[in-house]
Amino acid sequence: MTADLIAVVLLLAVAAYACAGGTDYGAGFWDLTAGGTERGRRPRWLIDHAMAPVWEVNNVWLIFVLVIMWTGFPILFQTVFSAMWLPLALAAMGLVLRGAGFAFRKPSRRLAGRRLYGAVFAVASVVTPFFLGAAVGGVASGRAAPGTAASADAWSNPTSIMFGLVAIATTAFLGAVFLTGDARRFDAPDLVGYFRWRALSTLGALTVLSVITGFVTHEDSPYVWHGLSHGPGLLFVVVAGVAALATAWLLLRTPGTWVRVTAVGVVAAAVLAWGMAQRPYLVPTSLTVADAAGAPATLTWLAIVTLVALVLVVPAVVLLYWLDTHKELEELTDAELRGGSGTDGEGAAPSG
Repeated sequence: MTADLIAVVLLLAVAAYACAGGTDYGAGFWDLTAGGTERGRRPRWLIDHAMAPVWEVNNVWLIFVLVIMWTGFPILFQTVFSAMWLPLALAAMGLVLRGAGFAFRKPSRRLAGRRLYGAVFAVASVVTPFFLGAAVGGVASGRAAPGTAASADAWSNPTSIMFGLVAIATTAFLGAVFLTGDARRFDAPDLVGYFRWRALSTLGALTVLSVITGFVTHEDSPYVWHGLSHGPGLLFVVVAGVAALATAWLLLRTPGTWVRVTAVGVVAAAVLAWGMAQRPYLVPTSLTVADAAGAPATLTWLAIVTLVALVLVVPAVVLLYWLDTHKELEELTDAELRGGSGTDGEGAAPSG
């Protein structure tokens, strides 16, 4: 029972990272495709301002996923990282380079440096979700079975490639939806339309890729296909479809807060559909939740620690997002910084 609970928590953490982290990766996708220096100036300005206060916090969910895997399901952790160490290592490298590129782009004084760091950030934002998606595809297709040696087939098979492409399309979709709202928040009406139509186009691309992935899964991963077409898996597929239609309808109108909710619903429901389709397996059809679970005492303490962590982390994350959306985390301008170092009022420079 405890193992099943921890497995659900793991799936929810994956969904949280897919939604929160996916939005940041999507911003990088649109940074990459924004065009040259002059053409891409406005979109990149919005991406910088929208991401700056919150981009690092989204990796909390990735750490959460890794801790639960390592502690709660050590056999799964060993199996996945042994069979697919190369794509996961490339994804980890992409995470580091992406963060470094974003952090160093803005303060760089030279145009060449800003271009270089921007390119690193943008390219890594596309490469990283692809390899993470490819690793998930290797799990879904059952190729990461216990004892499997590392090989290209574990992550370059048809299911993995389609999962990687779906991951890129998903992040681009989420990024465009959230940037549409950010454009309204920063009073940039020209960018509202810019990102709204990109959100609609990537939603269409995501739909097409999802249908193709269904056909590929039918042939390459029959157990998961059966789960997606029956029972709880099918239910979440339907929920994802309804959320996609609602998102398209809202985007065609004046996009507001609800379009973000429905867009997150699309991605979260899709992740939950995949998890429900695999049950009771963590790796179809070779590793069940019960077989992969750690010691009962370890699982009990993991459940307690997880509860404490959620009580501490979730309110803090919600507060951070609230402050960001209410413009309470805006950077100080040069004039404000100079004003704060004046000789009167608060922040006055000491004399004598």
